[in-house]
Amino acid sequence: MAKNGDPVEYQVGERTVRVTSPDKVYFPDRGITKRHVVEYYIAVAEPLLRAIGERPTTLKRFPDGVTGEFFYAKRVPKGAPDWVQRVQIAFPSGRTAEEVCPTEPAVLAWAANLGTFDFHPWPVRRPDVDHPDELRIDIDPPDSAGYDDAVVVAAAVRDVLSDAGLTGYPKTSGGRGIHVLVRIRPEWDFIDVRHAVIALGREVERRVPGKATIAWWKEERDGRVFLDYNQAARDRTVASSWSVRATPKATVSTPLTWEQLPQVHPDDFDVTTVPGWLAEHGDPHADMDARAFGIETLLEWYARDEREHGLGEMPYPPDYPKMPGEPKRVQPSKARNDT
Repeated sequence: MAKNGDPVEYQVGERTVRVTSPDKVYFPDRGITKRHVVEYYIAVAEPLLRAIGERPTTLKRFPDGVTGEFFYAKRVPKGAPDWVQRVQIAFPSGRTAEEVCPTEPAVLAWAANLGTFDFHPWPVRRPDVDHPDELRIDIDPPDSAGYDDAVVVAAAVRDVLSDAGLTGYPKTSGGRGIHVLVRIRPEWDFIDVRHAVIALGREVERRVPGKATIAWWKEERDGRVFLDYNQAARDRTVASSWSVRATPKATVSTPLTWEQLPQVHPDDFDVTTVPGWLAEHGDPHADMDARAFGIETLLEWYARDEREHGLGEMPYPPDYPKMPGEPKRVQPSKARNDT
């Protein structure tokens, strides 16, 4: 017998998925193996496909488990079955690639066999990959804060979204953070959608100034929860709903209702507990596609802030080409030293 077990086959829909080394330990603290991860993804396939189906999806792969090296697979791996569909996307540099485009449950099991923990879908669907249909707010506490701080900021996010005529759907990130998703009409490009998130973040910062910030530079955050507006930039993604995260407990990014959000802890949700939670509670995001919203109000706020307060474009990530209207990409303390 092979060290990590002989290959096993799973019948997933119409496909037979072969899983090699099924007993390979992926999460040693919990004894969770590749087999457990594959079976987890088969169990949550229906809601996960609602979240990432028809979307260009980057695979975050951990071939040697959580304690090993990882990489982001932004191209369809060589040797992928012909039923693994693909879609072409363009990076900020202008280069293109064909990414995995999940369309059926077997793709999830196949990806898990490759060591995929997290699925990182773009906020677009084919055939229109240049106009997002999902507004994503990434609420990211610093090391000095925690999940409870993120819950406070998420409540402010919910209020601001409501004032903008939008409905958000929250989920745990799998760590200390929270993600809020909003279904929008695919009528705006990545720059507009990023501006909308910036405008929302500025309004949240005004309402809970001691708790939240959209300051890109860590030296300006003062221990506050960061609203990472650059996760709305092209080729920036967050782990999807139902994704396994690379934590010792094998936590899962889990959709919740707003009422559940302050009543739970991210560690409640892992590979072993989430299938039961789903069976008992269902998918809180199941109705997300029922209505798509517009971001006109948020864009009006962005224009207002620029016009009345001199608040315009903000820094992009360092690997991006220089963008129109972007300020200098240098942290404020160094900029002051330069002058």
